[in-house]
Amino acid sequence: MKKTCTTSVLGLCYFVVIGNGVEFGASTPTATSVHSVLEEQPYRTAYHFQPPKNWMNVLILIHVPVVWHVLLVKTANDESADPNGPMYYNGIYHLFYQHNPYGPLWGNMTWAHSISYDLINWVHLDHALNPIDPFDINGCWSGSTTILPGGKPAILYTGKDTENHEVQNLAVPKNLSDPLLIEWVKSAHNPIMTPVNGIDPCFYRDPTTAWQGPNKRWRVIVGSQTDGHGTAILYTSEDFVNWTRSESPLHSSNRTGMWECPDFYPVSVEGNGRGIEPKYVLKASFNHQDHYVIGHYDPKTDIYVVNTDFMDSALQLRYDYGKFYASKTFLDSGKKRRVLWAWIEETDSEYDDIEKGWSGLQSFPRTVSIGKSGEQLAQWPIKEIEKLHSEEVNIHDKELKGGSVLEVVGITGSQADVEVSFVLPKFEETEMMEQNLVDPQLLCSQNQASVEGLLGPFGLLVLASKDLTEQTAIFFRIFRSHSKYVVLMCSDQSRQLIQTRKGMFSSDHITMVLLGTLFFFMNRSSLRDEVEKTTYGAFVDVDPSSETVSLRSLTSALTNMSASGLRKPSGSQRPKLQIDHSIVESFGGEGVACITARVYPKLATGKEAHLYAFNNGTQSVKISKLSAWSMKEAQFFQYRKEESHFSNYDE
Repeated sequence: MKKTCTTSVLGLCYFVVIGNGVEFGASTPTATSVHSVLEEQPYRTAYHFQPPKNWMNVLILIHVPVVWHVLLVKTANDESADPNGPMYYNGIYHLFYQHNPYGPLWGNMTWAHSISYDLINWVHLDHALNPIDPFDINGCWSGSTTILPGGKPAILYTGKDTENHEVQNLAVPKNLSDPLLIEWVKSAHNPIMTPVNGIDPCFYRDPTTAWQGPNKRWRVIVGSQTDGHGTAILYTSEDFVNWTRSESPLHSSNRTGMWECPDFYPVSVEGNGRGIEPKYVLKASFNHQDHYVIGHYDPKTDIYVVNTDFMDSALQLRYDYGKFYASKTFLDSGKKRRVLWAWIEETDSEYDDIEKGWSGLQSFPRTVSIGKSGEQLAQWPIKEIEKLHSEEVNIHDKELKGGSVLEVVGITGSQADVEVSFVLPKFEETEMMEQNLVDPQLLCSQNQASVEGLLGPFGLLVLASKDLTEQTAIFFRIFRSHSKYVVLMCSDQSRQLIQTRKGMFSSDHITMVLLGTLFFFMNRSSLRDEVEKTTYGAFVDVDPSSETVSLRSLTSALTNMSASGLRKPSGSQRPKLQIDHSIVESFGGEGVACITARVYPKLATGKEAHLYAFNNGTQSVKISKLSAWSMKEAQFFQYRKEESHFSNYDE
């Protein structure tokens, strides 16, 4: 059964001025429209990027002093996925992304296009690339943007041709004088790279942002596989149209399969003096996760040597250990930072997607830098998030005894940004970690928030109902392995059998009595049985004995959380979480360990969502500082040319 989404125009056409210090969101009608959408669709996010409707993957922003005509409409019915070609160009951020304009399921891949001047508030433009030519008739798939000499941006993207072969294509702006770069023209030379000389035409896609070597020739890599193993095919060109395949790939691995959405970029090492070469990051998407390696690149020889290869490290370096895929970075030259986006897919059912009328969103943009150890990346929400902070709550020097729960009141629990630092006063008694338990996700599954430990679990319960029947636990647990301490960070949505203890969990669903002890099954993150409830885990590379353990989380029907590390227990742990209705992004160890989860509570939505700090370990921990903010809604607009018909997406 096809559900028809009706839309209503919530206000007359009016002017929104972008640039010269004038911001989005000056009008009341926009805020009202966002509130009504969230009331009708409790899982739609308030400050994460989403297209108005259907399937989504990726996008870009732009900032210019220009007057835009905007029609306020309430829309649905879309699916989005991979971020493609984000860039900062002439003061404007652009985000392109994979989008199905005809429905909330995967298919009909086009390049949607949105712009912004602050990476927070967005204007949706017309599609940049549509699958209408022989070289992309079966889909305009992922790719990247590159700024060519003279300031001309170019798109490299994968098209699926009439034979369902994957080929690489080029597109450029139709009119460089257009500050929004709305129209793009495909090259007459397309396809400019084809799967020849043994390349499998079904595994050949997602060109990266190109870069120039000392000889001024352009380089670009394309994701592929050789004999079932992941590889980054390297091409070079003098004119960006005629490309030559190099004899050797930039890098390959026999430990992985096909590499999707590769990314390659330099990162500076803080504290290094002049003359120190930057390190280079190679990211590849495979097995539904985004893995990366760090190494040294010689631009003269195009030789890339990694410190530790894919899947070889015990940490198995990933951008994010939760639901986070097909990511893409770009250099924000205006603020001299590298910004990361990723596609966050749904974990409910396709039926739910059809009912909602949309599917997929983008992670909140993060800065990427090299971590303190020099062996891992650190990520953190961009500073612009502070523009969305509203009501603030602070807690200082609060002891959490074993088995205790503390509600954080005064903020909107379904739409929040939370930072908390824990101090661990004692380390004498710490659980031993078995040597064979090197998989943090397995360790979190076996040691969930309800499982009492010595030093932990302690952390936050987000998107929780008042009686804690529903809750998503973001927490730490400290182990000892030989002569060092190990910090485990978990995001726990799972359904499990729980023994009641000290009132921490609701006993509304008691199902059995065994030897006088009460047990019950708890759905935890949601009472809905049909949604995915996965437990995610990561090791945090800190010493809890000398550092704080920190966590940050962002929520908006979705929560983000951040946690910082593990040393010996004299330190504190400061995680950060972002909560946004159906997504939770968590950052631990100042961003060296990140976990993103999708959550679909039945009870804990809107004003019924609560936030708690908890400690289910036998030893006390102290909250040295907790800061939590309610989050305002980001503003989203639909652009139409002045002479065009103002319409919604259903026409």
